[in-house]
Amino acid sequence: MDYVIVGNGVSAIGAIEGIRQHDKSGSITVISDEAVPTYGRPLISYYLSDKIKFETLPFRPEEFYEKNGVVMRLGSRVLSLDTGNKVLTLDCGDTVKYDKLLLATGGTPVRPSLPGIEGPGVHNFTTVAHAETLKELVDKVKKVVVIGAGLIALKAAEGFAEKGVEVTIVVRSRIMRTYFDETAGELIVNHLEKNGIRFLQGTGTKQIVRYDDGTIKGVDTDAGLVEADVVIVAAGVRPNMGLAAQAGLTTNQGIRVNDYMATSDADIFAAGDVAEAKDLLTGEYTVRPIWPNAYTQGRYAGLNMAGAESPYTGGLSMNSITYYGLPTISVGETNLADDEAYETAVYLDRDRSVYRKLIFKDNVLAGCILIGEIDAAGFYTSFIKNGFELDAEGKERLMEGDPSPALWPDSFIEAMMNNP
Repeated sequence: MDYVIVGNGVSAIGAIEGIRQHDKSGSITVISDEAVPTYGRPLISYYLSDKIKFETLPFRPEEFYEKNGVVMRLGSRVLSLDTGNKVLTLDCGDTVKYDKLLLATGGTPVRPSLPGIEGPGVHNFTTVAHAETLKELVDKVKKVVVIGAGLIALKAAEGFAEKGVEVTIVVRSRIMRTYFDETAGELIVNHLEKNGIRFLQGTGTKQIVRYDDGTIKGVDTDAGLVEADVVIVAAGVRPNMGLAAQAGLTTNQGIRVNDYMATSDADIFAAGDVAEAKDLLTGEYTVRPIWPNAYTQGRYAGLNMAGAESPYTGGLSMNSITYYGLPTISVGETNLADDEAYETAVYLDRDRSVYRKLIFKDNVLAGCILIGEIDAAGFYTSFIKNGFELDAEGKERLMEGDPSPALWPDSFIEAMMNNP
């Protein structure tokens, strides 16, 4: 069996491990337009700020690929996919045949239609190549504007601020609104402002202003001109579905997959930020561009490419990151605008930047936001993932910050003990 994986993110690692769990001898080829093997993308801000070395970025050591018999075709772009003949054509002219194919092509940075965006001084921040480019600039620039509200925007800002660069983040609405409510966002902003990052929230961007020689002057916003030497555009990422569309696969928000991570072509699978897969809590099919889902989807895709017939139970909305020592996490349903079907419990200590919000539906924990104190996050997540029903006492203990495993059903504990 010839397995081919297009893409170089954590989904590819999951797929390799899934394939080898079920098939020890089939050939595995990974094709990526990046020049380096899979690395921890959330780490590139630390690489930019010289907190870590390049050698610490790889997600798996070189021996991993050798041990698993993986052929790496790095720096290679797939130009076309012929599903009839099961052939990929690369930009170098080579062709690669497959029996089972995984599309783990990730996402492409959104480039908004802003006057002045084309030209030097405007950068993205999603790959190690972007970080390499910015490392050459970080000691030469004094002011940076970051356009965006998500994790990429915040981590790019942190990377520059750590090097003493004056950073302003321009946000059309508010930060991290997909994962955090207004209170959580406010705590994070206050913490980052104490560490030197300036925010313009609820502020639209009009254009990127340049001098006559084409260099960056600044960003024109609803609040006026913000001076900058460099602009980072982190306005979101959209699934990279070009190959899938060219091949006629079913797409919507992402490449649509079934419960076995297979696309509308039974020999082609998709996983990670490009896949529209089942959500664990809602049962709906959606794109969840986060690391744990990407790895798990890749692993199930690999298992099923190798014939295991193992259904993917579904992804979970989750975000966990630390900003200048402030740990944060959100899990499950966290932004429910006045929905009467849900009950919320909140604990807030602004002085210590501690926030806990629990969301219940029908006596089941449906989501949580934790800021500052997150030690119990794993236990809260277990209640959300498993849908444990709680009595009044159980809910009260969770609300008080005590999601004890003693509240798990006996049947669940017994099953854990019988399946080490």
